[in-house]
This record gives sequence, structure tokens and C-alpha cells, in this order.
Amino acid sequence: MDLAQLIELDRLAREDGKKYLQKRFLYDEIVTEEGRHFIGIAGPRGAGKTILLKQIALSRPDTFYLSLDTFNENLFETVKTIRDTLKAAVFLLDEVHMHPGFEADLKKIYDFLDVRAIFTSSMALAMVQSAHDLSRRVALKTLYPFSLREYFLFKHQKDVGGLSIDDIVQRRWNRSMMEYGGFFSDYIQGGLMPFALNEAAPLVLLKNILQTVVYKDIARVSKASIDDLDIIMKMLAFIGKSAIDGINDSSLSRNLGVSKYKAGQYTEFLERAFILHRVMPEGTGVLKEPKIVMALPYRLLYRSHEECIGGLREDFFVEAVKSSGFEVHYLKSTTGKKTPDYVVRDQETFIFEIGGRGKGRSQFKGFTEGRKIILSDGYESEGMTRPLFLLGLLVKNRNSSLAR
Repeated sequence: MDLAQLIELDRLAREDGKKYLQKRFLYDEIVTEEGRHFIGIAGPRGAGKTILLKQIALSRPDTFYLSLDTFNENLFETVKTIRDTLKAAVFLLDEVHMHPGFEADLKKIYDFLDVRAIFTSSMALAMVQSAHDLSRRVALKTLYPFSLREYFLFKHQKDVGGLSIDDIVQRRWNRSMMEYGGFFSDYIQGGLMPFALNEAAPLVLLKNILQTVVYKDIARVSKASIDDLDIIMKMLAFIGKSAIDGINDSSLSRNLGVSKYKAGQYTEFLERAFILHRVMPEGTGVLKEPKIVMALPYRLLYRSHEECIGGLREDFFVEAVKSSGFEVHYLKSTTGKKTPDYVVRDQETFIFEIGGRGKGRSQFKGFTEGRKIILSDGYESEGMTRPLFLLGLLVKNRNSSLAR
């Protein structure tokens, strides 16, 4: 591909960026970040990474957009030529993991060319483990699908602010925030994917995305065989059709006829590809085996909303907490006795039980640590109960209930 073709593709990318007026919250964080380091943006396919890069390209003239999905040229030499010819200072590299040897190329660009790079990948990039030592050169960020707050902003052009965990516990929310509850069902059934804004049947597209992730992204990054990839698809079907409790590497190993090591390897691939979340346990003397939940809304590819609502609630909770920058653990006892679902630590410890209406203090019997909260469907906020959907407004800022 010659330079004229690349320039035309960059121009088309900028034109495409004009179609999208709203910007993800991550946009401001990226464009205002200073320093010599590169920025890597990992996130699921369909989350809007490409649009984000195109909006950045449109916002400043010294950028150059390159899609590496089908790029077969020498990346270092191409960047050098464009820098020398067009005086580009910031290179926007889309789907960088699709380019063989991208780690070595990024290191070489960083070391020998006075430019910056902002790049995306739909596989979480294990840069710190890279043999090319990109850890001090790259700041990694994650672009998840819409939070409920972003979904409402993009769909209705209205933002009433975010909430901290403590805001939710202490009932510090605006009355107008209750409006979000009416959109929660649509949100967890596919509305969180940005492409759903213009797609009447988002789950059909999501099924195609899943095939691409497994047979293209995971295949390239992991060097997995076709048999491995087929087992991964069977694993996802098993998880999607099962109740959420008891899904871990051991149960997957038993039910799929693979070693526990292989099951763990597969779930790690799927977590890096933003299809699953692995939640580690907290407790003394417990086996440190992750609980497996699905990223929203993949569970709906295998069962209806009514059949898997319990799993969807936990999927939503884990993703909302993790995407806001908090660590989450599930609670486990050595005796098999029922414990609350999850623990999140901020300035305080918060213990959460996720479920429908009707749960009460008995869920926490014998459990003394932390602030105890039941997150349920609907709008109830009396006693220990809070609306589950408010987690869709979660922000890490502890000092302001209206923080972006």
C-alpha cells in the first residue's frame, strides 16, 4: 500500500469521525494526558475503540490514522515515512494486535522516532510480560461498553452525573437519577454495546462478534489450534446455559473433558478478549480458584432474558465495578456454608448480595465485616436494600456524587 493510499484512508477516517458527536468519557482522559509515553486502549470488539481514534484524528491535525487489521507493510518504516513527509506527531494505530510483531515495532518506534502512538486492541495487552519491555513506555487503558450512564447520555443526550459506592450506600443520589431505572432492562439486553444505538437486533451482531473474537483474535494471539477454539466455543455455551454458581475451572474441566490447566488457559484467553470475567475468592483457607461470570450481554446468546436474569444481574455487577476501577472478590467459606456474594474495598469494605426482591438480613447471618448491602431489581432503597441499576452510575471519585 503506497503513501497516497494511506493518506486517503486517513482522510476517510477523519470524515467518518464527523458522524459521531457524542464522546465516550475516556476521550477526555486520553486527549488531555501529557508525556512521552504511548497510550494503549484495550476493549471488546464493538465497544467503540475505532470511533474513539477517529474522533481523536478529527480533533488535531498532527495525527495520522492507520488500521492494522489488514496492514502488511513494515510498521516502523511506514511511521517514519509519514512522520518525515507529513510531519505527523501522533500515530493512531487501530487493532494493533493483528499486526505480527507489533510489540517489537512499538518499542522501535518509541526508541528511535520522536512521535507518540495511541493504539487499540480487542485483546487485553500483556505488555508488562512482553520480552520487549514496553511496561515503562505504554500506559494501558480499558474501554468497556457503555456504562448505564453513558448509554443514557448517548441515547437521550442527558447526563445527571455519577455516584460513588458510598453515595449509593448513604442514599445520596438525585431524584432525576431514578430515571435511569426505566432503561436498565434494555441496557442489559444489549443496549450497552455502542453499535446497538443503530441496530435493532444487537444480539445477532454480537453472535458474529463472538465468532470473530474466538476464531480470529484469540487464534492469532494465543496460537491455539482449531480444536482448542472449538472447545472454547463449547465452553462458552456451557457457561451461558448454566446457573452462575459453581462455574469455575474445575467444573469446566469436568464437564468439557479437558484438564484443569487447559480450562484455566481457555478462560484466561476469554477474559483477555472481554468475553468473561474471572473473579478471585476472598477468605482464609479457601482454594484460590476464580468464579467465572460472563461479560454483558453474552449470556443472552444462550438463554432468554427471563431464564438467565440471575446471571445477568451478577454479570452487570461485576462489570460495573471492574470498569469503574475497583477490585471485586467473591466470598467463599471452607465449609460450603452460604456467604454473601461479593466484597469491594474502597475507603471502607462493602459486602454485596445480588438478587431479586425478598432478600434480607438473613443473607448476612454470621458475617460481621463491612457495610452490608442488598442490590435488587426495582427502586427499593429501604433498610439494607438499594437499586441494582445505580451501579451503572458508579465512578471512582469518592468526593463528589456528580463527578465525571
